[in-house]
Amino acid sequence: MKKPVDLEKNKENYLQFIANRRNLILSLIDEDGKPFISYAPFVKKDGKLYIYISKIADHYRYTENNEFVDVLLIADESATNNKFATERARLNCTSSNIGNDGHEDIFELFNADHGSKMMDLLRGLDFSLFELTPVQGRYVVGFGMAFDIDVDANLFSHVVIDKKKDA
Repeated sequence: MKKPVDLEKNKENYLQFIANRRNLILSLIDEDGKPFISYAPFVKKDGKLYIYISKIADHYRYTENNEFVDVLLIADESATNNKFATERARLNCTSSNIGNDGHEDIFELFNADHGSKMMDLLRGLDFSLFELTPVQGRYVVGFGMAFDIDVDANLFSHVVIDKKKDA
């Protein structure tokens, strides 16, 4: 008999996992319709993710020119027991370049997470703030342990596949 999935424990683990991430992987589409992948430091506030990226970076242009961006948050490989079941969260997001004015609350989060000296330096350069709004996502923590999620875990539903039906 299968042991029931402890939703509350997995939800707590997910929230801790998200809170401990400082970088995210960006999955984008270039101007030729080809996949492009990059990463950026981020902060989270009120169910949204924020990245601060340079205009000269390819991912700036691709993020600005695409309404949708997928992001991946992934556990450190050195702390993963089974590389086939690495803890990760994938979020489908809409993207908006919100500029730099009037977002001091977001910059304070960047200062706290990434250092005020670094942020002061970057704010003097050609960087811009992007707001990524998660629409849906999936958290995976092991075999048979996948959950449909939103970023704040208000939605946290165990994904169950009926193997007999799919056979």
